[in-house]
Amino acid sequence: MVDRRKFLKGASVASTIGLTGLSGCLGGGGGDDNDDNTDDNSTPEPYGDGALDFYMSPSEPQDLMLSQYGPVKEYLSDEVHETELTYAQNYTAVLEAMGSGTGDVAETGPFAAALGVNEGRADVILQRFAYGSWEYTSVIVTQSDSDISSLQDLEGKTIAFADRLSASGGLFPLYMLKEAGLSIGDLPTGSDANADFSANFAGGHAPAFEALNAGQVDAAGVGQFITVAESGTDNYKEGIEPVEETSGIPRAPIVVSPDLSDDEAQAVTDAFVNAPDDVYLGEDGEADTDDDLWFSDVREAGVDTYQPVIDVATELGISLDELES
Repeated sequence: MVDRRKFLKGASVASTIGLTGLSGCLGGGGGDDNDDNTDDNSTPEPYGDGALDFYMSPSEPQDLMLSQYGPVKEYLSDEVHETELTYAQNYTAVLEAMGSGTGDVAETGPFAAALGVNEGRADVILQRFAYGSWEYTSVIVTQSDSDISSLQDLEGKTIAFADRLSASGGLFPLYMLKEAGLSIGDLPTGSDANADFSANFAGGHAPAFEALNAGQVDAAGVGQFITVAESGTDNYKEGIEPVEETSGIPRAPIVVSPDLSDDEAQAVTDAFVNAPDDVYLGEDGEADTDDDLWFSDVREAGVDTYQPVIDVATELGISLDELES
């Protein structure tokens, strides 16, 4: 297992995030603090409660993700231990689950994972591969018939973002806006009261993009994957135009809870690294269908892989202990 390490560079981000105060968070493990699942004549339950609890971040609708990760559940159940899937409300809930021991393994975003490592709530074990690359793109998009042609045109507008803890759907769009000369106020750590635009954190890439399609917002800052007509291309869906984009973001990691033993974490790592191709094909088992997973391979990784994300957080001067939901 890759060792956890502190990652934040620079005095502006030296403090750590107080996740327990965030809304939408999961509670603790639910057991007595003195109950370690052992007694003089028993063996500790594997993965804490006898199940491998796999948490999914809300990058796409719940029903679709449950279908996509169905084969992962079956494979891990066969290769590691009986596995259960949970669709988390937001990235914060994923970190709460990992830190409390409620969750054992999770797929999540780069920024959320880095924060989780720094807070001692998650360990990065894997990086995912998709569309021929270990990197991906963040975009700010608008409707084709809008009068928005540059980031400066977003002054006074309403922008939907995926999540405060999303790299491509929060951190990088805000960085793009700041670099364009717009004030982001206290975002992402606080409110948009002093920003040059109104921010709507929708709770996932799909809801943010849907808000744009429904005309509820003027633009959306999301991962490019949710905006394209065909996976693996740069062809945007009909009626959608890019305003700005940033590429080169390391693709999202898979993390485990620090509560796992080294052997338990290594078993999960090895299972993913050695997984057959059909584990990525969704419940229908067919390639190039709607329930395929967006990624097709993994490799072992640590938090250092996500230094580009950390650098942007530093540039924004994020005070992590002030982060709100």
